[in-house]
Amino acid sequence: MKVSPLAPENPPRLPPIAGLRLATMAAGIKYAGRTDLLMMMFDNPAVVAGVFTQSRCPSAPVDWCRRLLHAGEASARAVVVNAGNANAFTGRRGAEATLMTANAASAALGCANNEVFLASTGVIGEPLDASVFGGALQQLAGRGDENGWSDAAEAIMTTDTYPKVSTATADVDGETITVNGIAKGSGMIAPDMATMLAFLATDMPVSRQLLQDLLGELVGGSFNAITVDSDTSTSDTVLLFSTASGNIPVLADKSDQRFDAFKTALGAVLHDLAMQIVRDGEGATKHIEIAVSGAESDESARKIALSIANSPLVKTAVAGEDANWGRVVMAVGKAGEPADRDKLSITFGDVRVAVHGERDPDYVEETASEVMRKQDIRIGVDVGVGIGESRVWSCDLTKEYVAINGDYRS
Repeated sequence: MKVSPLAPENPPRLPPIAGLRLATMAAGIKYAGRTDLLMMMFDNPAVVAGVFTQSRCPSAPVDWCRRLLHAGEASARAVVVNAGNANAFTGRRGAEATLMTANAASAALGCANNEVFLASTGVIGEPLDASVFGGALQQLAGRGDENGWSDAAEAIMTTDTYPKVSTATADVDGETITVNGIAKGSGMIAPDMATMLAFLATDMPVSRQLLQDLLGELVGGSFNAITVDSDTSTSDTVLLFSTASGNIPVLADKSDQRFDAFKTALGAVLHDLAMQIVRDGEGATKHIEIAVSGAESDESARKIALSIANSPLVKTAVAGEDANWGRVVMAVGKAGEPADRDKLSITFGDVRVAVHGERDPDYVEETASEVMRKQDIRIGVDVGVGIGESRVWSCDLTKEYVAINGDYRS
């Protein structure tokens, strides 16, 4: 597939994080002629936090990771990720495949299998043959590279058109700490607690509880604020690791004066990765920001924003560069949330197209159409009943989305 026109022009080169190595290989799970297996390896047990899909049909790797995190003071020595097969809706064989994979990784690295975290992405319902992972993980254990972030992002892709990487730094106690992240996702994107797959690591020493609290908070405005097609995956997983290799005291409390600097860096990486996912929405040509204000509450604003973002009629209008603000009115109305029709106002970019329940008296079609011809489009809506507000991000819906998903298993 051709690379999305919304792809970053100059993706960053991610710096190494001390104590973390990455290795990839072509295991032949589904794809020919490309890597599809990733192992992240930690020299010492890493602190780990995670958030996962709220789907009632979660994948076997999601079940595995949840059990590890809920068992208490979990730590990680490895993450194994495969692309091409989601190991979801695979019953007992799926659970056996996760155990076999974790055992193979633990044998290769000389650690316990409950220190191995897992993720899979790809086709749902196809049994995963994990027997190939034994020799593969032995090979990967011997060739980890601290600079392997870009290769790692490529290995976990499915219908993605480009690898998604991000990095940020912060000055903490006179030391430069780093947050790196990779993600995959292009379709089946309407996250519910996380996103398709994302893996982040930092050298900042952070307590497990604070790391978990921060991740849970920051996914709200990043991965949980994007939608491509309104479909929540069975495999949504975000894992965040601290190698604690920074030579500074452990961050354990939000009142710590160092907290804001670390939170800003982590939030920047999470948000950037989320934007890259929605900009790589299957067949996307437009990136859409929906900003809702004047709602009864923030949660009400979020529901209205998602109603707009997920509307096929709104998304196809954007694809056709049609300033059809009537479809936005429709999406606000169907959300089922409090809104005052006669106080409603809508803007496309800086152009107000509707106000006080009717078309703006100064509306000019060509001016609104100029906004719609841009790659990045902001739709603003004030529903006129309160002070609640929310922002979500989406993309347009094109013929290419249908073509990609019509042929997905072919």
